[in-house]
Amino acid sequence: MKNNIIISGVPRAGKSTISHILSKKFGYQHISMDSINAGLEKAFPELGVNTSADMPSLEKLRNISSKIAPFIKAMMDSGEYDEFQPGMILDVYQLLPEDYMKYLHHANCEIFYFIPSEMTPEERFSILKTYDTEKDYTFYTPEEELRERCVEIVEVSKFIKEQCINYNLPYYETTQNREEVFEQFIKCFEHNCSAQKREISTISCDKAF
Repeated sequence: MKNNIIISGVPRAGKSTISHILSKKFGYQHISMDSINAGLEKAFPELGVNTSADMPSLEKLRNISSKIAPFIKAMMDSGEYDEFQPGMILDVYQLLPEDYMKYLHHANCEIFYFIPSEMTPEERFSILKTYDTEKDYTFYTPEEELRERCVEIVEVSKFIKEQCINYNLPYYETTQNREEVFEQFIKCFEHNCSAQKREISTISCDKAF
């Protein structure tokens, strides 16, 4: 397993939850790309990172992803996060599989996608209305606009799933049994980490002799 982890997927699919769990359990430095994107959008509008652009959601996502991916690659290439074991865990929405493959496939990072691609827009709307709190930005969104966003998120989720399949990238479906999916992922992740530690230990012993 590579030193840095990227957890990607659509909003409210569980990527931030998973990122915090991995950070706390394994010691990764958690970085929220959403906050960095907000800073880039506000401070450097010439970059074209515009989350409010008047264009179809998928087109907007592809536009931002194509700009964010090389930025993330520059972060990886700096080596800043290779000095520690483990390195960072990057929590990001606007990173499509196509751009991961183009810019980051050979970088020192692995990616996992979390998506509710099997959910209907109405089901997503119902979940938001049930679980949203005043801390969530969608809490204050008018219902008509919220329904439109739900349609867009489901569309994007299906698109990401198609790309994950095409590029053979790991994705986790969180439409149903979300907590069980999280638990299975953490167990698998922990197993891979343990296997890596045993491999490093073996190599170190071999070098010693």
